[in-house]
Formats: sequence, structure tokens, C-alpha cells
Amino acid sequence: MNKKALHLYNTASRSKELFTLPQDVPEVRMYACGPTVYHYAHIGNLRTYLFEDLLRRSLEYFGFKVRHVVNITDVGHLASDEDDGEDKMEIGAERTGKSVWEIAEFYAKKFKEDLELLNILPPTVWCKATDHIKEQIELIKELEKKGYTYRTSDGIYFDSLKFPKYADFARLDIAGLKSGARIDLGEKKFATDFALWKFSPTDKKRAMEWESPWGVGFPGWHIECSAMAMAHLGETLDIHCGGTDHIRVHHTNEIAQSECATGKQYSRFWMHGEFLRASSSEKMSKSSGEFLTLDTLIEKGFDPLAYRLFSLTSHYRNYLNFSWDAVENAQISLNSLRKKTEAFIGLEGEIKSVDARMWSSKFSACIGDDLNSSAAIGVLNLMFSDTLLPVGEKAALIREFDSVLGLNLLKAPEKAKHSAEEIEKAEALIKERNAARSAKDFAESDRLRDVLLDMGVIVKDSKDGTIWEWK
Repeated sequence: MNKKALHLYNTASRSKELFTLPQDVPEVRMYACGPTVYHYAHIGNLRTYLFEDLLRRSLEYFGFKVRHVVNITDVGHLASDEDDGEDKMEIGAERTGKSVWEIAEFYAKKFKEDLELLNILPPTVWCKATDHIKEQIELIKELEKKGYTYRTSDGIYFDSLKFPKYADFARLDIAGLKSGARIDLGEKKFATDFALWKFSPTDKKRAMEWESPWGVGFPGWHIECSAMAMAHLGETLDIHCGGTDHIRVHHTNEIAQSECATGKQYSRFWMHGEFLRASSSEKMSKSSGEFLTLDTLIEKGFDPLAYRLFSLTSHYRNYLNFSWDAVENAQISLNSLRKKTEAFIGLEGEIKSVDARMWSSKFSACIGDDLNSSAAIGVLNLMFSDTLLPVGEKAALIREFDSVLGLNLLKAPEKAKHSAEEIEKAEALIKERNAARSAKDFAESDRLRDVLLDMGVIVKDSKDGTIWEWK
């Protein structure tokens, strides 16, 4: 079926652009920055991978074949973006009492399990930094040969001022950095210079270190992504994506080192997902007090796909504020969608009528407008109320739309069985809660709501009274 054009927001141009492939390129070469596997992924991290999955599914929906590469950072990512501190893998090993190799395997496996629970498509290629040390060394050697590097006592650094376009991507004020007072740079020539290769400390042996032309050490974080992306996708990518926190340093550095090494454009499109906020002002991070994993949501009784739906209700370039009420609402909405779609399971026909094609066109227009998933969900909900559509065409449209949304809407549900005693207990607690609300004892009302939630019961107060359902 013909679909409208796909426009995507390109961070490099700060504008929406029509996405097409060069004539001689058969598939979309898409690279996504993967996890640093020193800890569990939190739900803020996972929002980025949900955005990238929406992008992947949308590209395929619009008829593109996608070669999707995601890296596993298992060495070289220091505690800050400024080449300071310990390697995060070494920190993780010290925290857990396991070897760096053991924690890398453990957290990478857990990360992939989280993606599966969220119905995120696996990439075409998983690649590990420790499997690409040779490629990283060769890339640094090329930069050295072309005069873009210099040596300090602790490593080999990229000379950022030799790349005239360094400031363009992140709109950096290089003149201001030159004139302003800066922190102590140590042996770095300029604030935006960054490590390509770090030397191992002389007073202890690192768990992960390799021989190189410059001495024993380990790669800088930024060189890893460039080396792996180009090893699996070639010197020019079609789309490179990640979180917005990568724009200023990590992705800027990737562009600099890659384009200086090859003399070619590194990526045609850059796409970034915005933060999930734990409150109205803070992004969710492992260093904050709010470190929620997908397991936390599951332990609270939520379906992982409720979190997927919650993420889809906001545009990927907008901040998304997390709250338990919001996830409850998403669970109720997901349950409602499943009730609507359950009757269509196994009844898919072909999309033939003008009416059905109109709904397909509306949906593709939303997705084609820079992945407007919330508007696309609105089209899905409106489509249900179209009494002119035959059942088979409605079922086919649900399948088509869900190929992008990824909510498994036509998957046969697993029926939860609740005993008469459980139902009686839930109804009694709801009666108690209603009495507390009538008495304006809101503390007791909230307590009972939490008790019900722990039992797997979602409660919503509406103008028509209390509505409740099992998760």
C-alpha cells in the first residue's frame, strides 16, 4: 500500500527532513549507542531504546530494509565524559565482587531480556567493544598518520581544534571556551580534546588492557562507537541515534574523529531521544535517588508493554515525566485496547475499501511526521468507532498499525484467573476506600489504593464512581 513520505528530525540540521536512501544503498545503515554494561538499565535508558525501536519499525513500515547495529560498551567508558575517573566496568566489578567479564555478560544478558519484555526488535548485529580492539587501534593509527593526535603522559588525544567543524553539531561556543576561564586541563591542549587511547596506570594492573603501538592501555569511549559503526555499516551511516545527552560530547567526538579519518560525512541523519524525568526537573539516572528498573514495574504488577504504551503517548523529542499514576493510566489504556482488539484475533482480511485505505493513510501520515506516535494511537482509537469498516479490514488495520506500535494487540491474551475469595477481598477493600474518601480521610484512601495495587488491582476515580480492574 502506498504510504505518505517519511520525514525525520535531523539533529544536525535542527529540522525535519525527507528521509530517502542514496541510489546505490540497498538498506538503511542504522547505528544506535548501546548500554555500558556495568549496571542494570533503568527505565529512562529503556525509553531511548523504545524510541529507536519505533524508528526501526517505522522505517520498515515505509518499505525500507534496515541493517540495525547496537554496541555493547564493556570497556573504556570512564566515569565522566571528560576522560576522568575510573572505567565504569572496573567500578561495577568492585561493587559486585565479580570480574569485569562476568558483570559484562550478566548485565548484557539482562539488558537483552528487558528489550524482549518490551517487544523491542533485536538488532541485526550486536557488537562488543572488547571484540573490536584491533579496529579501534587501526582507526587511531589513521588519525595519527593524518596529524590529528598528540601524546600526553596518560594517553593519546584527539586535537579538536584541527577539525574546523568541531563546534557545528552541538552549536558549541569555541571562541567562548578559548577566552573564558576553564578548569585545569592537565596536559590537554584544549577543553574539547578527548582521549583516543588511555595508558594503563603504572601502580596497578587493569582487568581489561591491551598492547598497542603506544603502550599497554585501553580505548577511549568515543573511538569505540566510530570503529564498530564503520566496521559493520561502512564509512557513512544513514542514521545514528541515541539519547540527547550524547549530543554535546560523545556524538560530537564521534563525528570529529570519523570524518577526520575518512574524509567523508559520518552520518546523514542524527536522531536523539529526550530524557525521562523522575520529577518535573530531573532526568532519571543511576546516580539519582530514583533508579527504577523494568523489574521494579513488573514487581508492582505492571505489564512491561504498559510502559511501552506510556512512552508512545509522548513524542520521542519531548521530556516525559514519570509517575505511578501515569503508568497506571497506561495500563488501563492497554487493557482497554486489548479488550477492543481481542474480538478481531484471527479475522484479518485485506485492506481494499476506500474507507480502510483512508485510515491507513491517516496513520502513515502521523508516523511520517517524525514518528508522531501519540497521534498515531489516536488514529487507532478512532478507527474502532468506524461502523462502515468490515471486521476483516479492521483486523488488518490493527495488524498494520501494531507493526509500528509494537503492543502485541492481536496476540491471544493469557487469561488471568482470580478466585472468588480474591474478588471478594478486592471489593471489600474498595468499599472501605470509598468510605474513607467520603469521610475525606485521604491518607487512608491512598493507603488502601496501594494495598489494592499490590494485589494487582488498578483503581480509578471518575465522576461515575470508582472503576477498578485487574492488571
